[in-house]
Amino acid sequence: MKLAITGKGGVGKTTLTALLAQAYADAGREVLAVDADPSPCLAGALGFPAELREKLHPIAEMDELIEERTGAKPGTVGGFFTLTTRVDDIPERFSILHRGVRLLEMGSVDLGGSGCICPESAMLKTLFTHLLFRRDDVLLLDMYAGVEHLGRATVDFVDAMLVVVEPTRRSLGTAVQIKRLANDIGLMRLYLVGNKVRNRDEEKFLEQEASEIPLIGFLPADLKVQEADRLGIPVYDHVESLKLSALQITEKINALTSDEVLE
Repeated sequence: MKLAITGKGGVGKTTLTALLAQAYADAGREVLAVDADPSPCLAGALGFPAELREKLHPIAEMDELIEERTGAKPGTVGGFFTLTTRVDDIPERFSILHRGVRLLEMGSVDLGGSGCICPESAMLKTLFTHLLFRRDDVLLLDMYAGVEHLGRATVDFVDAMLVVVEPTRRSLGTAVQIKRLANDIGLMRLYLVGNKVRNRDEEKFLEQEASEIPLIGFLPADLKVQEADRLGIPVYDHVESLKLSALQITEKINALTSDEVLE
C-alpha cells in the first residue's frame, strides 16, 4: 500500500503520517515512511532517539553520493550528468529504523517534471520513482505543503492520497485544488482527514462542506501534541485520543484500498 499525505502548510500532515506509520508497524506491517518536506520533522513526531536521528541526513544534501551516482557536482545547472542513476540501495542504506518504522529523508530539491535541471533533482526524481515501484508493505509519503508537487506528477502512482484539513474554509479550498490537480494526473482516490477538530460543530462543518472528497476520519485538537514535541516523545504514545482516531482511520483506509474495492 502506498499513501501520500498532503494539505496546506501547518494542518498536521506530519502528525498524521507519524500516527499511521506507528499504527501500521504495531499491527505487524513493514513500514517505510518518507519525509519529503523541505523542513523534515517526521523523525521528531515518531519519537526517534537522538542517537538515531544523528545518523539521518536528507538525500538531497549528500553531495558526495549525488556526484558519485550522477557524475556531476550538486548545484551545477546544465552540462552532462546521468539521469537514470542507481538508487535501489538508498532506502535501506540511508534510512533509520525504530519500533518497526523505517524512515528516509528526501530533502528539498524539486521532484517534478519541470523546474531545476540539476544532478540532485535528477537523482531524487529517480529515487522517488523507485520508491513508488518498490514492493513495500506500507509506504507513507509525507509531502511538502501545497499543491505544486502534484502539478509535476510526482505522486501519480500512489494507491490513495490523504488530504489533511482543518475545520476552515481556506483549508478546504486547498483540498479542492489538490483534488483537481490530482485528477488531472489520473489520481482519483483522495480522502480527507479532519485535524485539530475541537467539537461536534466542527465535525459537522467538515461533513457538510467536504462534499467533493470523502471524509474518512477526524483527529481531535489536543494540546498534548505540542507537549509530546517538547518532550521529544512519539505523539502516538503520548496522545491517546489521537492514537485511537489513527487506528480507526487505518481500518477505513484498509477497507478502501483493498483489492476488492480497487477492482
